[in-house]
Amino acid sequence: MLLAAMAMQPDADCQLCPRLVAHRQVLRAREPGWFNTPVPAFGDEQGWLAIVGLAPGERGANRTGRPFTGDASGELLYRTLSDLGLSSGSYGGTVDDGLTLNGALIVNAVRCLPPANKPDSAEIHQCRPFLKEQLRGMPHLKVVLALGQVAHQSALKALGGKLPKHPFGHGAVHRLHTGYTLVDSYHCSRYNQNTGRLTGEMFREAVKAAIAARA
Repeated sequence: MLLAAMAMQPDADCQLCPRLVAHRQVLRAREPGWFNTPVPAFGDEQGWLAIVGLAPGERGANRTGRPFTGDASGELLYRTLSDLGLSSGSYGGTVDDGLTLNGALIVNAVRCLPPANKPDSAEIHQCRPFLKEQLRGMPHLKVVLALGQVAHQSALKALGGKLPKHPFGHGAVHRLHTGYTLVDSYHCSRYNQNTGRLTGEMFREAVKAAIAARA
């Protein structure tokens, strides 16, 4: 357990969260061709920006093995990153589409697929050491863009911030005493897009706020 907590990525058969392990086994039996393993970060580990999501989507990252790849949330995320110069190549929804990130890395607060896309508090807590090591291992990290409240809370704690002083709010910019800046956005999920909670322009402005916070 101690070795796992010091790593940036859980083992392929990580056993820390029994509910997620059981769900993984069900998916491996049902969809043997899917990734069905804790999803690693994607992007530039020397970058200045980290984008923190919630957890892999069933038909997105859990299927493909790359964060936000293969579902509607990824289409908005990667289109916006491309428009703002944070990626090169074209997003094709597969891990072999040739897409690369420029100065940015994408990682989830929880690396394994949770049932109904909802990790519980214990699972978020168990996975936080991996997030902490991932972020602290980026030597040039300056800004973290958190997608949703759970990502905000997990990233804030991983960066050494305090929740009461930094409540989640779309577009909020939090300057942390540890030297990092945390920027919030609603999650770019299909649900948030379909309900109008998050529009493409709102998301673009949040990413632009993260870029501006680099200075």
